[in-house]
Amino acid sequence: MGFPSKALLSALQYRAEPSDIFVSAYPKCGMTWVQNIVYLILGDAIPLAAEQRMTELFPHLEEVGKDSINALPAPRLIKTHLPFVMTPYHPKTRYIYVARNPFDCAVSFFHHTRGFPKHYDFADGTFEDFFECFVAGEVDFGDYFDNLTSWYAHKDDQNVLFLTYESIKLDLCRAVLSIGKFLGHDFSQNESLVEMVLHHSSFSSMSENQDRWSSPRPENMPAFIRKGVVGDWVNQFSPEQTRCLLEKCSRREQGCNLEALWPDIFAMARQHC
Repeated sequence: MGFPSKALLSALQYRAEPSDIFVSAYPKCGMTWVQNIVYLILGDAIPLAAEQRMTELFPHLEEVGKDSINALPAPRLIKTHLPFVMTPYHPKTRYIYVARNPFDCAVSFFHHTRGFPKHYDFADGTFEDFFECFVAGEVDFGDYFDNLTSWYAHKDDQNVLFLTYESIKLDLCRAVLSIGKFLGHDFSQNESLVEMVLHHSSFSSMSENQDRWSSPRPENMPAFIRKGVVGDWVNQFSPEQTRCLLEKCSRREQGCNLEALWPDIFAMARQHC
């Protein structure tokens, strides 16, 4: 992990407040997208200004530590990649978790890792090397399946909204309204507000403003907001890699019906290998 150990230890000591709003996900599963949606919903669909950065308004708990979070105005907007058991908890705090199918996640995480050479020293790394680490859980924030299953077990909790990247992509309007209702902002009858949130949370809008979502990346690296599609993994995976990840899914799906979350992806994977 590229964050100071002191900040991580401090983050684990943070005490969640009832008004806090957490957005959680394993890396590269749609967290920044949902952060932006939450920010727009709470801010009357006014997007980040040119000089504003999501990392400051909606900071990463493990990166900044508890003191920085405590300094935020309520409601505190907090990002975390931690599994459920390690996430600061309060029964009245609201948690939004975003899951993405492991195939697309692996590819996106590979490009992300290459794009931050100061953190990872992997600018020239291959997908083959990264894939082995991903399947073994030896990447930033550990095993994908440990993270997903920990939150999936709480998907029906009253204070948890469990979403998938794919469902947001399929129907952004429905996802926006669902998130708004979960946050106590039912604006479904305000068509102009809904349209503004949809516009500013669209892929085209977010990809035009890359510097608002992440620290700068080298010019020869993929953009932080890269493709925003579902199923592109098939252009990167070999049949052997597909078979390997399917086997890992089969071993780790106890308590989490992965195929029910992504039936089309799993059907595509079986055809691919």
